[in-house]
Amino acid sequence: MIGIDLFAGAGGMSLGASMAGIDVRIAVEMDPYAAMTYVHNHKGVRLYNGDIRNFRKIELHSGREPTVVFGGPPCQGFSTSNQRTRSAENENNWLFKEYVRVVRMYSPDWVVFENVKGILETEDGMFVDRIIKQLEHLGYKLTHSVLNAMDFGVPQNRSRFFIVGSRHGVRVSLHQKRKKAVPITIREAFIDLPELANGWNQDLMSYASKPKSSYAKEMRQGLVHSHNHLVTRNTPVIVERYKHVPQGGNWEDIPSRLMRNYSDRTRCHTGIYYRLEPDRPSVVVGNYRKNMLIHPEEDRGLSVREAARLQSFPDSFQFKGSIGFQQQQVGNAVPPLLAKAVFSKIIELTF
Repeated sequence: MIGIDLFAGAGGMSLGASMAGIDVRIAVEMDPYAAMTYVHNHKGVRLYNGDIRNFRKIELHSGREPTVVFGGPPCQGFSTSNQRTRSAENENNWLFKEYVRVVRMYSPDWVVFENVKGILETEDGMFVDRIIKQLEHLGYKLTHSVLNAMDFGVPQNRSRFFIVGSRHGVRVSLHQKRKKAVPITIREAFIDLPELANGWNQDLMSYASKPKSSYAKEMRQGLVHSHNHLVTRNTPVIVERYKHVPQGGNWEDIPSRLMRNYSDRTRCHTGIYYRLEPDRPSVVVGNYRKNMLIHPEEDRGLSVREAARLQSFPDSFQFKGSIGFQQQQVGNAVPPLLAKAVFSKIIELTF
């Protein structure tokens, strides 16, 4: 099966598709740093680095192989944590039209549309209704569902909305979980990673130990060194705040004398200054630098590699650009193991 990845980012969905056996040939991504990461990790894919509105058809030169177009338009405008732009007036919320345009251009056998579950509530579900109607008009039989990444072997409680469609009348059941019923914990994800300090800037590191969990072994794939061990350098006052937050706690545990720069600290989101709990899956790894997500045991933010582990990116996957761009790429990505589960179902029903 041949794949086309739209709004590709660093390539989490492409990686999941490849893991399932799909030959991804074309990708579209506007951000130059995400594109740099994509090209480094997905050799042989033809990447269009530009605005999807200017994308014109690149021929696949394929035989009779079935095709799948997949991707998720920018989701910030649909996010429940971003009420300000959750409306029809946000221009980015209309980029799903470009997704539909490319589907019309290629007439693939399958389509996969992915987004935050907040898209279901934005404008009373108007965007979802339009996407469904337009894809059905193009002849696709659709299934849609909210899937939680932790049900598919990802150590993160992250729900995403998927629409999967077949041009051949096939209906997909998306709720088949992995056999391992117990979620992967942060401890299992971090068990062999090196101990780091606030502001750590050494990219390439050796591991602290052998992989002592099956998840660490799966992510490590026999490596002895890995990249992206970068940690934001927080000011002493922020590090002081971290010291007051217990595992599972958040900004509410920080003394008010240390939070005086917040005009109204009661308006802080519960995910701000949240310290991860080692024996549970992570909360959502989104903009984890902005949210001040705290390491379970150390008084610092997460390294890029730690966040990538929580997203199920293997350690061989390298993120490019400065630390801020790397953090954004990790947070924006679809967890590859979640994507793999969806694409595996499509492969199963095709061949």
